[in-house]
Amino acid sequence: MAKIRSVNISEKKGTIKTRIESGRFELNLGLVGDAHSGSWHRMVSLLAEESIEKVRKMGLPELKAGDFAENLTTEGIVLHTLPIGTKLRIGQTLIEVTQIGKECHAGCEIRNKVGDCVMPREGIFCRVLEAGDVKAGDDITVEMEGLKKL
Repeated sequence: MAKIRSVNISEKKGTIKTRIESGRFELNLGLVGDAHSGSWHRMVSLLAEESIEKVRKMGLPELKAGDFAENLTTEGIVLHTLPIGTKLRIGQTLIEVTQIGKECHAGCEIRNKVGDCVMPREGIFCRVLEAGDVKAGDDITVEMEGLKKL
């Protein structure tokens, strides 16, 4: 079963995020209190714990959730293989995948710290379709147009 491992926020874009107990997703905003929130297609970022583990095995065992600036660290789901338009039910919320990966910007604190940024290859970005609270331990259910619980 896919789950949320960690909810993370930061006050400034391009920086490592700090774990919080729970977060609030709002329509046309994203994660309340996060630097990336706003009315755009990348309101919320997700990265799998399994992706972070790949970089740990490259010699950086101290890496933790939020170090790649992801809002949600997940477990048990291969995020970067989900098609754009996939809907994810998480806690009380519903989000939609809008982008797979991204271009890493120059001077990225994450790349400087870890030497490699897995986020551009395996991170995904979403917009909020239904507001609600999200916390570590929440189940993730994949829903696609016309299909439920894949």
